[in-house]
Amino acid sequence: MTANIGNSLKIALRNRMKNEVLKSMTVESRAQQSEAIKEKVLQSTDFRHAQRISVYLSTSTEVDTLELLKEMFRLDKHVYVPTYSGNNMEMVRIKNMDDYDNLPLTKWNIKQPDFKEPRENALTNGHGIDLFLMPGVAFSLAGGRLGHGMGYYDKYLKRHFNTYPQKKVTLIALAFREQIVAEDELPLDAHDVKIHRIITA
Repeated sequence: MTANIGNSLKIALRNRMKNEVLKSMTVESRAQQSEAIKEKVLQSTDFRHAQRISVYLSTSTEVDTLELLKEMFRLDKHVYVPTYSGNNMEMVRIKNMDDYDNLPLTKWNIKQPDFKEPRENALTNGHGIDLFLMPGVAFSLAGGRLGHGMGYYDKYLKRHFNTYPQKKVTLIALAFREQIVAEDELPLDAHDVKIHRIITA
């Protein structure tokens, strides 16, 4: 498959998921699925064994991670969340729910640590991240993940793999049932990082 065909398929799928599928989901369905997904994550071996976990701070159209965040702090996990500046994403540590509550809001109304604020950075702390809980727009059961088109996670994961080449890292996507698509709907490019597991309701 040529890159142009692959890109046009991705753009069409991204638009359909964002403008039709995700928008048509009810608040109740999102909440029920998010709760079921949270329970599955907490019961998973990958989660129980991980000490340092990256988790996204969810928007209204993503699997809600707020209750998961609370449980991670209760279990004394080290929690890392994305912060963005231009084309660059870093994973930095937040300490507790007070720290989370005090995070500034971006123009998209999402909480995010200030990029310039001195925080523990997963790429420079000597340990890295054990488990990534990842967002996305669409997923295939073969490990394909369609993000928002900026390539933040793909670029970041490659940097993480290069920084910690010996480290075993698990990539898990959190997805609504409606976000799972057929393999041929979600073409993978050479630079796309495949995820290990998808957790749905």
